[in-house]
Amino acid sequence: MNIVLMLGVIAVAAILIVYAVRKNKNAEVEEKVVDEKSYTIDAMMDFIKNRLDEITKVNLYDIGLSEEELKRRKAKKYELRKALKGCTYGDVNDKKYVKELIYDLLYKEYGVNEINISKAISFDIPSLLTAQDKFDIIMHMYKKDFGYESLTQMIKKYNLAVEKYIDGDSKPSYVITSQEIDEIYEKENFTLDFADKLSVVTQRIYQYYKGYSSIDEVRDMNIDGVSGGVSGLPESFLSQVAQTDGDYLSQISENKVPRACDSIWIFFQGKSIRLAFLSFGKESELKRVCQNIYKYNNPGQLSDTNGYKINEMKDGSRVVVVRPSMSETWAFFVRKFDVKRATLEQIITVEGKENAIDLLKYLVKGARVIALTGEQGCGKTTMLMGMIENIYDTMNLRITETAFELHLRKIYPTRNILSMRETETISGQQCLDVQKKTDGSVNIIRRGCNRPRSILDDTICTGCI
Repeated sequence: MNIVLMLGVIAVAAILIVYAVRKNKNAEVEEKVVDEKSYTIDAMMDFIKNRLDEITKVNLYDIGLSEEELKRRKAKKYELRKALKGCTYGDVNDKKYVKELIYDLLYKEYGVNEINISKAISFDIPSLLTAQDKFDIIMHMYKKDFGYESLTQMIKKYNLAVEKYIDGDSKPSYVITSQEIDEIYEKENFTLDFADKLSVVTQRIYQYYKGYSSIDEVRDMNIDGVSGGVSGLPESFLSQVAQTDGDYLSQISENKVPRACDSIWIFFQGKSIRLAFLSFGKESELKRVCQNIYKYNNPGQLSDTNGYKINEMKDGSRVVVVRPSMSETWAFFVRKFDVKRATLEQIITVEGKENAIDLLKYLVKGARVIALTGEQGCGKTTMLMGMIENIYDTMNLRITETAFELHLRKIYPTRNILSMRETETISGQQCLDVQKKTDGSVNIIRRGCNRPRSILDDTICTGCI
């Protein structure tokens, strides 16, 4: 009888042990699944959003802080709010501050380490990296040495700004492909430490949270400009295509035909180059960028009634945004201007340049009326900056622009210069009329031409009353 009871107890104990072991295994599997999901880009971005929201909205008076600590926390809270707002305007300093905070939150509070960081981006398995992943890594590593010249250095080093034939096209075009990014990444053979990996992940989270999506780092580079939504098939066309051509629709769904949200172009040394390896991913992301990128200084609402906005960003870049139904899709154009002190000798380098340079100098010093015309990107603004250097310092400058672009007071901070621009209620002619009542000696007029041909005229009018 005792033996039977002992066997029964042993059997029950064995069953309980087996059950406990299975339960622990299931718990480990479940915990592993949760762990893998919690270190994705989306999960970490949700954490950052909630955490920053807590920091900026916490009531400091309820915590019971000392007076000194209360002042310190209030100043830090104000600084964060200011940075979160300023980074959406193109302020690189505010962007740096927000990114450093995100970096610290991920490392110190979220528990990102050398092992789980690869669940966000597969740094250790190059075959699983997308073209955007590789591009982000390249830009991060290049920025250590070249700063905001990183994209220029990459393009020049690998000769990417040349015409090429893509996918059997009969005509060449300027484009940088995913294959080229793959080859560059393989040739560079970077060795990333944990800080590098976390910096790349931080940038990825920032650009989808407060930045400009896939163009966020590109926009900061010292290039001539960047645009999006200007090629590919708009969403409004998909329903039409579905009714007429099912095969074409299937090609679109397989990403064989670019959509409008796949459209990212840069303006580099007078060339429009398509970045075929980058994409906004979906129409809503392109729309988000368009709705945020023009907001500096509160220029008004972009609406269906007012379907375009021309404004500047905090770094002086000109931004133009259009939306349906004025345009067939959401699109933006950022034009950057180098405010370095340009000279005619740097601009004109062809044979016989001395005569051309002397002629321009004499025209300016002789107070002649001069018009600079040409297609977009041909160098009118740069030429104008070089000519202004030869205007006598004793002459006061008055400028009328559609949007502030020359920024002459950055180049000549001690000269008498005032710029005005058109607004929704003040025309360019009214700006010019006001300038005539000031003590200006030289009037510079920069505005679009009304002729059918789309050109921009830069006019220097000297001797105006």
